[in-house]
Amino acid sequence: MFDPRIEVFSTCPPSSGFDAGSYLHEVVRVARWSEGAGCRGILVYSDNSLVDPWLVSQVIIESTRSLCPLVAVQPVYMHPYSVARMAASFGHLHGRRIYLNMVAGGFKNDLTALNDTTPHDSRYQRLIEYTTIIQRLLSGPTPLTFDGEFYKVDRLKLTPTLPPSLFPGIFVSGSSDAGRAAARVIGATAIEYPKPAETPGERPADGMEHGIRVGIITRAEEADAWDLARARFPEDRRGQLTRQLATKVSDSVWHGQLARIATGPEESPYWLVPFQNYKTMCPYLVGGYERVSEELGRYAALGYRSFILDVPVAPDELHHASLAFERALDRCLNRSQTG
Repeated sequence: MFDPRIEVFSTCPPSSGFDAGSYLHEVVRVARWSEGAGCRGILVYSDNSLVDPWLVSQVIIESTRSLCPLVAVQPVYMHPYSVARMAASFGHLHGRRIYLNMVAGGFKNDLTALNDTTPHDSRYQRLIEYTTIIQRLLSGPTPLTFDGEFYKVDRLKLTPTLPPSLFPGIFVSGSSDAGRAAARVIGATAIEYPKPAETPGERPADGMEHGIRVGIITRAEEADAWDLARARFPEDRRGQLTRQLATKVSDSVWHGQLARIATGPEESPYWLVPFQNYKTMCPYLVGGYERVSEELGRYAALGYRSFILDVPVAPDELHHASLAFERALDRCLNRSQTG
């Protein structure tokens, strides 16, 4: 079980990797693994190629007892009133809290197809207005009037209301200056795609809540973990070319940051091969419990307390990750107490 001193989220498998007959079964299976491992929630992300994240979240809630969907929300897909109503409806129907992963960007082709030409930093200004409306509608029964640059509402009221205990946790991508500024204004947890933890100047000493998105493959023996990792994510030339093209057309700051990171030393657990071969969007930590826990402990010492893991391929993967987290937190706290 994951240590309650941190928030750990898994990630729901994308519908694009499964046929219509098997996808629901896979969602239920991964959600139950995640709940069984003690995850706080599960990320359900969204783009033009995937089924609706709210419908997937409904399945997750009906298939588990306490797992909280972390729903990716991009303003271009729906009005903020609809998001607030979804959160309130889940609370009213199921008594379940959800988390919102507020997304300002997306795949370039997706945004172009939707005629969203808003520049990068302006998208975060829009996200601030969007999230503010959601937060105020969920905060109480008083009708909301809001007059912003991107959104205007007049005496808008949300029914049913949401109990304060079910108020959503809110995450925002914090890799860019605009993203961190938005997270500060909204009061959200800033989520980053991390660099190696020993990178100088990475301590987020700004009073905000911080988290990272990272995959973990760890086992008791170093060699076993690397054998699994290399078997799951083999080198793929076509994937590498797709990644290079995606990097060229993306204006996401985190995408460029990861693409510029050079391959680490052979003994480093920080591994970018899955990202470089377009198999996933986040870096991985790979190795034995001790080596991976050292790296996780550095992130914890830097102040990161929320961790969004990649899609698990088996229930024991989350169990092994929890053992590395346990060692990392014990090491981090001991160092704090003696330092």
